[in-house]
Amino acid sequence: MSFTNLLINTCTVKRFNPAGTDAYGNPTGTWDDHLTDQACRLMATSGREIMVGAKVVIADYKLFIADIDITERDQVEIDSITYEVLLVAERQDDTGSHHKECLMRTVR
Repeated sequence: MSFTNLLINTCTVKRFNPAGTDAYGNPTGTWDDHLTDQACRLMATSGREIMVGAKVVIADYKLFIADIDITERDQVEIDSITYEVLLVAERQDDTGSHHKECLMRTVR
């Protein structure tokens, strides 16, 4: 069975498009579609602690996806649920980069 046969979900990768800052200095903007209709596989995990800046957050999901342009600054939407990408790990085989595993949490 090939890797692509295991990718049973479809997702949209969203990237923040900054438009300025608010009165408190926080960035404002929109989350625009960066990559659409990407084959992937979403799995729930038992929770893993990830350092994001100075905070510890819990990653509740793991996403398997092809070797595409996705970063820790992106969001992923699957079945109308939005997830924050916390960590992107590149996986390789004997020929080079193969796929990526992303640790994520639900956007609240």
